[in-house]
Amino acid sequence: MELKGKTAFLTGGTRGIGRKVAEKLAAMGCNVAVNYFRSRDAANDTVDAIRKLGVEGKAYRANVGRVDKITAVVNQVASDFGKIDIFVSNAALGIYTKALEIDEKAWDISMRTNAQALLFGTKAVEPHMPDGGKIVALSSLGSTRYIPGYAALGVSKAAIETLVRYLAYELAPRSINVNAASGGFIDTDALKVFPNYEEMLREVIKRTPLGRVGTADELADVVVFLCTDQARWITGQVLIADGGYSLL
Repeated sequence: MELKGKTAFLTGGTRGIGRKVAEKLAAMGCNVAVNYFRSRDAANDTVDAIRKLGVEGKAYRANVGRVDKITAVVNQVASDFGKIDIFVSNAALGIYTKALEIDEKAWDISMRTNAQALLFGTKAVEPHMPDGGKIVALSSLGSTRYIPGYAALGVSKAAIETLVRYLAYELAPRSINVNAASGGFIDTDALKVFPNYEEMLREVIKRTPLGRVGTADELADVVVFLCTDQARWITGQVLIADGGYSLL
């Protein structure tokens, strides 16, 4: 119960990696507010799972790619729970395309939901966060290397990692840690939307020293670690957990 009495706010917290993070934080005694955009059923299921662990849980619908919406939902969470100790920027959205085929829509969707949500989410959370708070963003290997069809998303993830460094420095006087977790190829529904999913999966497994792709549960463990006091001396970093894929 290391996080007993603390409150976490997660964007995109009702499916995949986000839901795993929410449940693991709740299991450590943390009250959890989850954001969702599309599926109310998934949100209700997540809240039920959180509450069964003996903590407070609540879901909030908002398009976090809009500055006014993420600001409003953060303020509502802070009003409902009294404070926000942990902010996990997990929501992700993008159109799969080559770099030279990115149009204005693909650019805006990726940058707003991914990078912009981290920046303005942090700006909204910071006044409600006590000294010693934790901010964690989700990134991916596409931020630093070429992945076919991943250009728009990769650029937004690179922006996230740069923001992590700047935010970490500027929030350091308040002992607020800001980091990113990058999981390489994680076996979630998001991975399966790649046009060449089966071929890519075979190549990733072949190249990964540990011989498989990661699970949402494994990456959630990394995120949760960065939310604990055990990670108090880590800030401005991108923690990669990819089974060794990036070693080659």
